[in-house]
This record gives sequence, structure tokens and C-alpha cells, in this order.
Amino acid sequence: MIGPELLARAAAILRAGGLVAFPTETVYGLGANALDVRAVDRVFEVKERPPTSPLIIHVSSVEMARSLAREWPESAAKLAEVFWPGPLTLVVPAHPRIPENVTAGLSTVGLRQPDHPIAAALIREAGVPIAAPSANRFSGLSPTTAEHVLKSLGDRIDLILDGGPTRVGIESTVLSLVGARPQLLRPGIVSRDEIEAVIGEIVERAEDLELEGAHPAPGLHPRHYSPLTPLFLVDGDRLPARGRGAYLWLAQPLPAGFSQQMPADAAGYAAILYDTLHRLDERGFDWIAVERPPQWPEWAAIQDRLERASTRL
Repeated sequence: MIGPELLARAAAILRAGGLVAFPTETVYGLGANALDVRAVDRVFEVKERPPTSPLIIHVSSVEMARSLAREWPESAAKLAEVFWPGPLTLVVPAHPRIPENVTAGLSTVGLRQPDHPIAAALIREAGVPIAAPSANRFSGLSPTTAEHVLKSLGDRIDLILDGGPTRVGIESTVLSLVGARPQLLRPGIVSRDEIEAVIGEIVERAEDLELEGAHPAPGLHPRHYSPLTPLFLVDGDRLPARGRGAYLWLAQPLPAGFSQQMPADAAGYAAILYDTLHRLDERGFDWIAVERPPQWPEWAAIQDRLERASTRL
């Protein structure tokens, strides 16, 4: 239980330039005052994150978001009305007062209003927008519990707010509203179909292109969201030949050192994916094999995370 005193302490730490890990509905974030250059620098140092990967700023209201945008297009207003608070990040032209280390030197910024009571209360209490990537070492498994944060970052940060397991379980959808047409930069639980129902047709970022310089959104490195244990995406019975392994399956159980059936619906699968991989990491397996999920639109975010986490057989 996070009471007013602990919340006030966390807000004071943020205002003073400290770092606070806190729960959102997606994953735990590592928060810093988004307008404090030195605090943001600490986020990159603690995570060992390259400066080419921009941060998402978390806000408590549409009004706060508009104050951080040089332009707030009509499409942003429509999407925020439908999906905020929630797991959708909108990339818009950045206000000049946002530090360049937040945006990786780009002229754009990702903004999101999280749908979690602790996150919302923390931003209101701090009175500042909070820049918050996932609260873990860069390219590793995102944390969905306070325990995951503690194991990854330990005493590198000032405070961890424990709000229990996160609900959604994977990172937000990221949509760019800069340019001629809206562009899906990172898939998430808010699907392309849901977005298009509000603002019309959008385009997807071309895959498998080398990203030079700053990335347009976080989470675009080829290797990302990875457990310490080598993870393989497999079809049918094509498993790694040697060692003690674990197998996560949807439709076809196979013999392995450990076997677990995953939920058959995309939302249920996403909600437990990272926590399951965290637990398997602790068990000392030589490999983790994951049955390739369906190639259906609602599974796009899970496909993205597993592809980036995987090692090729």
C-alpha cells in the first residue's frame, strides 16, 4: 500500500533530481523530471542506455501534454480522447523547453498519459512531467513487478514504488503524428485497427532497415526485451538440440525440461510474458524455446517483442 507520505517522498525525490521507479499499466518505469537535464542523464547512466534512444514523457493530463508539444494536431486530440489514459504513446513536435537528451536530439517527443492510479498520483504530486523508460538495464527484459526492478537496478536508484504486478505486461503502442501520414513506430496492445477506427489509415515503419543516429521511438534496436537465457522462436518441434531447456507453447505441447502452456488470447499472453521469462531466467535453463505466435494483427506486439528477444537457431 502506497500512502500519502511515501507518495510525497517520491515526488520530492523527483523534484530534487532523483530517480523513482513506479508502476504503470504496461511495465514499471524509471522516472525522472523530464525538464531536468541532469536527472535525465542519470536515467541513461543507470540503464546503460545509448543516447540515440529517446525517452517517453509521462503526463497527468492532456493539458500537460499540450504544454510539451510545439504542435498538437487534431489527430492527437482525437486519439487522446479515446485512448488516454492508456497504453498509447503519441509522437508530436517537441516544445523547445524539453531537453535534447530526452528526445535524443530529435525535434519530436513521445507523450503518454498512463492508466495507473500510482503513476497518475505521482505525476500530479510531483507537479512535473516524468520521463520514464522501462526500469531495467538497457535491452533486457522489462520489469512487470517491483521485484524485477530491484534485481535489475538494485541500489542504483533512489526509490521503488511497489504497486504489484502490472496489468498490460508489455510496452505501449507508439504512433508518430509527424509527417504526411501517421506512422506506427512500435506495436502494442492498442492495435492498428483500433487507431485507424479513430483517425483513418496509418502506415507502418519499414522493418529491417538500419537505424542510423537517433531512433524515432524507443524499443527499435534489433536486440531488445531479452532474457539472460538464450531465447529461440520455434515452429513445431524444431527445438535446440542440446542442454536443459524450457518450452512455452500455445497449441502443441512438446517434451522439454520445463513446459508451460501460454494463454490463447493475445492480451492474456502479453500480461504474463515478461514475468514468465523472468522466472525462467532464475531457473538456470540453457535455453528457452517459444512457439511462434499466430501471425494475426492482434498478436503484432507480441511478435515484435519475441522477434527482438530471440536468437536464431
